[in-house]
Amino acid sequence: MTELDKKFMRRAIELAQEGMDNNAGGPFGAVIVRNEEIIAEEYNKVAFTNDPTAHAEITAIRKACESLTTFQLEDCILYTSCEPCPMCLGAIYWAKFKKVFYALEQVDATIIGFDDEFIYREIDKKPKERKISFENILREEAMPVFQEWDKKENRTDY
Repeated sequence: MTELDKKFMRRAIELAQEGMDNNAGGPFGAVIVRNEEIIAEEYNKVAFTNDPTAHAEITAIRKACESLTTFQLEDCILYTSCEPCPMCLGAIYWAKFKKVFYALEQVDATIIGFDDEFIYREIDKKPKERKISFENILREEAMPVFQEWDKKENRTDY
């Protein structure tokens, strides 16, 4: 961890405070850096936007991808004020960050009411055993689309 890493993390923490002060959502902030320059920064906007996916990491990823005109952030570092939730963790892997720094841990978020443990438990269950009903329908009708993708020559893999 360098002094620059500390600087970028402090900015993520400032954003968490700013979002909380603005009643935009929970106390979370995220900063995305490439080549020691901030590409995108955001705070949690779940309450402000009425969007349950508007976590700081997700909104910062969206901004960074738009700014860089790419959906891959493999040359970027994410600084986030708290260990990412399962949704954000998935997005981080899809975006292919080279590194993630976080300040607070999942247990710290749990203490103030942000408990993601139940989602991790649900992911491990078979769809029919989850608390929200999951039912597989029309698989045969959907399969040709996947088969066409598999044969597509000019597709963009990710």
